[in-house]
Amino acid sequence: MSEVDRSSLPEPASSRAEAGAAGADGRSLPDDGAANTTSAGHAGETAETVPETALAALPSVGQAADAADAQPQPRRTDPDSASGRKSPAGWTSSAQLLLMTIVIALFVITFAVQAFQIPSASMERTLLVGDYLLVDKLHYGPSGIWGFLMPYRPIRHGDIIVFRYPVKPSEHFVKRVIGLPGDRVHLERKRVYVNGKPLAEPYAHVHRGSFENFRDNFPASPGLYNDVTASWFLQMRTLVRDRELVVPADRYFVLGDNRDNSLDSRYWGLVPRENVIGRPLLIYWSAEAAGGANSAEAAPQNGKLSSLRPVFERWLGIRWRRMLRLVE
Repeated sequence: MSEVDRSSLPEPASSRAEAGAAGADGRSLPDDGAANTTSAGHAGETAETVPETALAALPSVGQAADAADAQPQPRRTDPDSASGRKSPAGWTSSAQLLLMTIVIALFVITFAVQAFQIPSASMERTLLVGDYLLVDKLHYGPSGIWGFLMPYRPIRHGDIIVFRYPVKPSEHFVKRVIGLPGDRVHLERKRVYVNGKPLAEPYAHVHRGSFENFRDNFPASPGLYNDVTASWFLQMRTLVRDRELVVPADRYFVLGDNRDNSLDSRYWGLVPRENVIGRPLLIYWSAEAAGGANSAEAAPQNGKLSSLRPVFERWLGIRWRRMLRLVE
């Protein structure tokens, strides 16, 4: 058998592949292993093989959902707040606050504290014309189940009280308590005696140069004077024993500190317990009265804002030293 020419025989497929990989110039091409393609399925379709490092870099399904939730959401604008209007909830809250403030103010004015003004000179020098007072209405509250919690106490000698004028209950007077129920009271040459003992009264203001028998020796010679009410003239005669006035139950004998210029229990009678409103607590404002005082009674008026107008008109008349002073 003749020797076969090897050059004429076909080359194996592996050899042809290695030759193609070597290239035309005989140099081998680099193999980066990035993407080898193989035929799969139908003709013309190829499948890419993705490296493991690229797969690790891709987020999982759960991480993608969390990233979507973490995206900033657009801010929703309330049309009412954008236009400067309050929402219904805001109006309701404001209305509740206003109502609560009104209720508290009414409670304080009705049960706790009330403002009054002094228009006359019958309590000088303790209280002056133009003093504005806060009156403690709880001070003399009735004792009961709440007595141990509330600052109640009975009326005592020397207390200054605000009360409804017995002759005209719509008016309010302020005087000092001299006689309690059961006390025996009389004046002798302007000196006050209670139960036979003279009172030490550093607060009293008297004019030694003037004298009136009924006023300064009360009730030694009771008589029907111009300033004495007819009803008190008749009642007083039944209460006098041994030239002393005996104060009946639930009644109080009161005098003004300005003794010679005060219409008090000597002229119109005793103060019933139910007429007592409270005691002056604080002078919160004081100023010279614009027109002066023409009345002899110390009848405090309700301290409304309208009554402050003459005070501001006479700004220079303000008594700064009397402001925020406790009444004693």
